[in-house]
Amino acid sequence: MSGQDRPSLLLVDDDRIFRDRIARAFERRGYVVSVASHYDEAMAQAKEASSELAVVDLRMPGRSGLELVRDLLALAPATKIVVLTGYGSIATAVEAIRLGAVNYLSKPADANDVLAAFARAEAPPLEESPDDHPAPSLGRAEWEHIQRVLTDCGGNIRKTARRLGIHRRTLQRKLEKYPPNE
Repeated sequence: MSGQDRPSLLLVDDDRIFRDRIARAFERRGYVVSVASHYDEAMAQAKEASSELAVVDLRMPGRSGLELVRDLLALAPATKIVVLTGYGSIATAVEAIRLGAVNYLSKPADANDVLAAFARAEAPPLEESPDDHPAPSLGRAEWEHIQRVLTDCGGNIRKTARRLGIHRRTLQRKLEKYPPNE
């Protein structure tokens, strides 16, 4: 199979070990993989040759994955993007989808999870009943609210703490914890 017959994928993550592991897994599945560790590197690669698929980490040094989603799609609108993050929240997922990502995954994820996310984006929506989604736990609702306010404040901890009416250190402790399960 020549490189032109193989699907292309851009993988952007600042965690070198994770990035290299996922890249190797995609290469074994027949993908031509380009890797980048931050926004500037990813945009340079995309300008050189756009990829059919992209996997973008949400939090990286410098500009965020959300900015990268927006700018990659402005450069190559046909690219399908899945956003990966270790800090998942409804607010950031909604923002990623609004910007044009086809799906959103929480880490840890492997190549099979990413491929399934791309496949789910292509599948027709299912009919759902209101009982399919039970109410989130109180801890999860609090986590989602904090993430939404943090996003609204542009990631500024001090401003977010003021808006939530809690001490800055309390907010930092809450943000260090993993999100509660449903």
